[in-house]
Amino acid sequence: MPPSPDHIRATVEGYLTRHPSERDALAALFVALTGGDDPTSRKTFPTHVTCSAIVIDSNDRVLHIQHNATGKALAPGGHNEPGDRDLPGAAHRELGEEAGIPRDAVVPLPGFETVPLDIDVHDIAANPAKGEPAHRHVDFRWAFLLRAEHAVTLQTEEVSGYEWRSFEDSASPTVRAKLVLLPRPTHS
Repeated sequence: MPPSPDHIRATVEGYLTRHPSERDALAALFVALTGGDDPTSRKTFPTHVTCSAIVIDSNDRVLHIQHNATGKALAPGGHNEPGDRDLPGAAHRELGEEAGIPRDAVVPLPGFETVPLDIDVHDIAANPAKGEPAHRHVDFRWAFLLRAEHAVTLQTEEVSGYEWRSFEDSASPTVRAKLVLLPRPTHS
């Protein structure tokens, strides 16, 4: 069963406790949570939830995956699936699918077990080939520490490369701003 609107709302409220100035930016999500459609379904328009994994290695670098669809280097992530029971679980699944890193190879960044590091709202262009109108993704970005070095094994159907970037060079400006403020993590 996918994450419920109540679970998503509670997660967002926890996030907004840390980042109250972002409430207005998340207005579209609050509207989606009041509708009758599943906010985690890729078929819910105009706004639906996606999840990404911000994976930090022992050298304080962040994993970036080259996504074929956008041509951009982004965190591993994507749409929720019906079997995802919660939002961090969707990020774990996407990390395994796109980068071959299993759930047991990472642990949540301390203090971010139930609250994402970042929530980003971004517009997606219409895709007539898939029957998708222009819409918005609300991406819950969960922070994980890589427990030990682990090979990245790409799912070449969706991704074509990867790189590890310093906090300061993270592709997302909002993630970058939040990472550089963190005390340097202690890896377990």
